[in-house]
Amino acid sequence: MDILFVADPLERFQIYKDSTYAMMAEAARRGYTLHACEPAHLAWTGGDVEANVRRFTITGNPADARRSPWFVAQAAAPRSLKDFSAVLMRKDPPFDMEYVTATWLLDLAERNQGARVFNKPQAIRDHSEKLAIGEFPQFVAPTLVTRDAARLRAFHAEQGDIILKPLDGMGGMGVFRVKADGMNLGSIIEMLSQDGARSVMAQKFIPEIQLGDKRILLIGGQPVPYSLARIPQGNEVRGNLAAGGLGRAQPLTARDQEIAATLAPVLAARGLLLVGLDAIGDWLTEVNVTSPTCFREIMEQTGFDVAAMFIDALEGAVG
Repeated sequence: MDILFVADPLERFQIYKDSTYAMMAEAARRGYTLHACEPAHLAWTGGDVEANVRRFTITGNPADARRSPWFVAQAAAPRSLKDFSAVLMRKDPPFDMEYVTATWLLDLAERNQGARVFNKPQAIRDHSEKLAIGEFPQFVAPTLVTRDAARLRAFHAEQGDIILKPLDGMGGMGVFRVKADGMNLGSIIEMLSQDGARSVMAQKFIPEIQLGDKRILLIGGQPVPYSLARIPQGNEVRGNLAAGGLGRAQPLTARDQEIAATLAPVLAARGLLLVGLDAIGDWLTEVNVTSPTCFREIMEQTGFDVAAMFIDALEGAVG
């Protein structure tokens, strides 16, 4: 297979923790040819969707997860996306208009040229990583999405202890806890909503966050048997690894398995080959579809080869 990774620049990869690198390394181990580009390199020429891509190979000792450089790349050259066996959209958020434009271009490549894109671009756009939980209310703690300050204040008064966050945040950015005393509630609402211009998500605070914000991976409609519990450190309320959380791999609980078994076939049928569910305690909090991570941590702590499971699923999807 020839595989194109649409991702951040290879030079910025931190391979010791990068899930996209884990995919690349497993694909290379199987003898597949690797190419990379950034969303900015995509172009519609009036006929084809093409990109200036770099063919690259992984170099150095695979056991050295902090080696640099870790790849050798050829000069970039234009290629049509239809020429690749698979195109993997692995660009990290933010999910801004340029990200949306990239999915539109990938859509054209899919529909007009028969390119094989994973995750499916339309499915990425259709699943807001915060709002997608609304399709599965049986697994969701009390939640409100609005830009109405009065509604947010009333939700706080009802629940007493809440989390507020933006709908387009990542890595724990912009996440606030407001306890029963309501300290700074008005200021937080004004800032997150930009004085009523943007919608905000409010959720009842789930005390089980102290045990970790669990990442549950779904691959090809099947759950990885381990989650990564990202445990807040110190006085933090955020478990995100980017916010300093400590990652601890653990077997899925019965509730995790119930959530995964319900969501996995639905999401896979929509063209979402890889999904990262977030759960705190018994509650589903997010459905991540843009660039789900945590492969490396689970692999290193449990020995379960998440990357191999992913490439197996990719081979099955490509046929």
